[in-house]
Amino acid sequence: MKRIDRPDVIVVGAGPAGLAAAAEARRAGLRVEILEAADSVATSWRGHYDRLHLHTTRRLSSLPGIPIPERMGRWIARDDFVAYLEEYARQIEVPIACGTRLERLDRGAQGWRLLTNRGHREVPQVVVATGYNHTPRLPDWPGADAFEGELVHSSRYRNAEPYRGRDVLVVGAGNSGAEIATDLVESGAGQVWISIRTPPNIVRRDNPGGIAPQHLGILMCRLPVPAIDALSLVMQRLFIGDLSRWGIRAPEKGVGTRVQEEQIPLIDVGFLAELKRGRIKVVPGVTAFERESVICGDRRVRAAAVIAATGYSRGLDRLVGHLQVLDPRGRPARHAPDSHPQAPGLYFIGYSNPITGNLRQIAIDARRLGKVLAQQAERPLAVTA
Repeated sequence: MKRIDRPDVIVVGAGPAGLAAAAEARRAGLRVEILEAADSVATSWRGHYDRLHLHTTRRLSSLPGIPIPERMGRWIARDDFVAYLEEYARQIEVPIACGTRLERLDRGAQGWRLLTNRGHREVPQVVVATGYNHTPRLPDWPGADAFEGELVHSSRYRNAEPYRGRDVLVVGAGNSGAEIATDLVESGAGQVWISIRTPPNIVRRDNPGGIAPQHLGILMCRLPVPAIDALSLVMQRLFIGDLSRWGIRAPEKGVGTRVQEEQIPLIDVGFLAELKRGRIKVVPGVTAFERESVICGDRRVRAAAVIAATGYSRGLDRLVGHLQVLDPRGRPARHAPDSHPQAPGLYFIGYSNPITGNLRQIAIDARRLGKVLAQQAERPLAVTA
């Protein structure tokens, strides 16, 4: 599809958020183009581990205008979701400039000036959608450089095949860490440990009556955070129970507070069963590395490999950090459909992960954003110098 010479809007990123924003802007009658650094859409999703399924339901994970096919089931597999995004990109008919990497965004005479690896572009409005999980975050552990085993971030894990028969330490008890640990023990790894610093909030994916964790999140989302916290802690005691005999203490904070800290609940898809069978051992948080072992609190773990499921940063500082539109943690200070008062015409979408579901929120925000973009296109933007 040909590049648009003078688009009304440029969207940066061809993942779910970028595709949804572009679709809604085009539906509103605007000329839209997407810039994508990689050579295809949905690049980050292609790179996730093989066993990944969405933890949000099919009905509540579709992007605007095109539902996920029913044949893909309730819990969508990684490859099926990638296929859905490819079909979505085809149907919305928005030009996508693959291999075009945004390097910096500045104010320009026509609104915004984009410096890319392929030159400069100027456009009245920009939507940044480079992804919630953008840049792998690996802690600077003392002694890690001297460790003779394998140390990788979970973003590089695909399946357990390279770890058959090997003892592995997984660091971090979020969803990636728990699922990778489960995948390892189910697929023939040796001893598997999981290092937990902060006890996680845990909910089961499959509950009586077909109630998904996302449904509970939607029911609770309008409650005050203290009420969400109290309810979630009671539910964990009732439905998950006491895990202290297996090394996991009760969480000190509830789901509402933890989500504000960017820590979503651990959705159990087999982790608890393997934990209780003794196939996954819990150790304290990592404090340092030695040549042949990892120090976890008062324990020394002799692991051949360490997989660090230690999260991601948004990776926005190098693009827009100079514009004063990020909070102290590097997250957008305003989220679509709103723009920052100092940066009208610049929008961020896909950077929140509420208890109601990231993809559901993307769809809601994209619909609202499409209307705002159309309204702003009707009048000049007062971009301050």
